Amino acid sequence: MDKLLDEARSREIAQEIRSKAKQPFENAYKAALAIKDALYVQGFLVSKARSSEPIEHGWLELDDCLIDPNLPHLQGNPETLFYFTAQRLSVESLKAAVEEAKEDYPEDDPLPIYGTTPYEYYGNVMLGGKEYQEAFAAAEAKCQELQSSNGKNTNGHNSLN
Repeated sequence: MDKLLDEARSREIAQEIRSKAKQPFENAYKAALAIKDALYVQGFLVSKARSSEPIEHGWLELDDCLIDPNLPHLQGNPETLFYFTAQRLSVESLKAAVEEAKEDYPEDDPLPIYGTTPYEYYGNVMLGGKEYQEAFAAAEAKCQELQSSNGKNTNGHNSLN
């Protein structure tokens, strides 16, 4: 079952955590700490407004919907945003991974989190394991679909893959 983006809740949490542009993982991290029973999600975002390539992104998943604390900073209609999940982390796992990253690599930003090694690679960008490659491939296919439609009426909806 695809979960829909809750636009109102996304905007509320963005305001609550003082969401900042171009910080999708940090915004999702702060939102995960603020929302009970949320899962922190990393993956890729495709926007019909910018369909040329997938964007590595972070958001939250609840039982009934998606929450994107980055929504105020995204271009286009929220109904034409497509989410492709690479990994989900509980708040406890997220906190532990961030603390470990801060200890092991204090000079680097602890987010995003790519899981355990060995990592797979895509071009010059290091991604997580097989899940990241699969999510990227699905997002890339969506970009190609949107580009090939060239203004044709596509059924834009928020999806969690």
